[in-house]
Amino acid sequence: MSISHGAAASTGPGSPTTLVLVVEDEPAIATAVAHRLSAEGWRVETVGDGHAGVSAASRMKPDVVVLDVMLPGIDGLEVCRRIQAERPVPVLMLTARDDETDMLIGLGVGADDYMTKPFSMRELVARIKALLRRTERAARAAELLSTQSTPLPSLEVGDVVVDRAQRRVHRDGLEVHLTPTEFDLLVALASSPRTVLTRERLLAEVWDWVDASGTRTVDSHVKALRRKLGADLIRTVHGVGYAFEPSAAEADA
Repeated sequence: MSISHGAAASTGPGSPTTLVLVVEDEPAIATAVAHRLSAEGWRVETVGDGHAGVSAASRMKPDVVVLDVMLPGIDGLEVCRRIQAERPVPVLMLTARDDETDMLIGLGVGADDYMTKPFSMRELVARIKALLRRTERAARAAELLSTQSTPLPSLEVGDVVVDRAQRRVHRDGLEVHLTPTEFDLLVALASSPRTVLTRERLLAEVWDWVDASGTRTVDSHVKALRRKLGADLIRTVHGVGYAFEPSAAEADA
């Protein structure tokens, strides 16, 4: 299955040249999503299985991928892993199960966000716009950095070193590999150590998403970050948000 849509104007972030690849095996959902996204002024391509999704992403170089988890051929997690290995691209995953384990695995293979079926088309559009804004903001920041004679200083909190210029992270001298979203979340937290940042603030700063309905996305990404960096670095303030804390050794020094 393949559907291609185009439009003359765009009503949100991106432009008429913005391409969204939808990998979804349910024809009714794929068609509805394609029509709704094309109404935003974006070009939309849809494919219906995992292998076709990997091939289409490689061939078309989309700006955003909307990816179902359950697909024939290879599942969405493997599709995400393969396309991110070839070329980093924002991925919004769709899952039929509200299972946090599945969500964490999806985030671990490079997805930026996820939505549980059934979902609101309005919210889907809003989240894609947020992903596009983040991409545009990151591109502008990279361009600005390339023109600066003085590199952006690293963040050093306890035994964690965040190299913002090279987007690399080390803890206790060992490199920790993070997804782009995990890195941005860590920068937001580590830039204000010991300061409690609300979920809503993190959602706005990292995802450029202002609707509080997305705060579970923040929680899942924090859990993914803890799995890689250690659970001791990010403190939960129940009902409020999170705070980045220095290591115990640093705190006792």
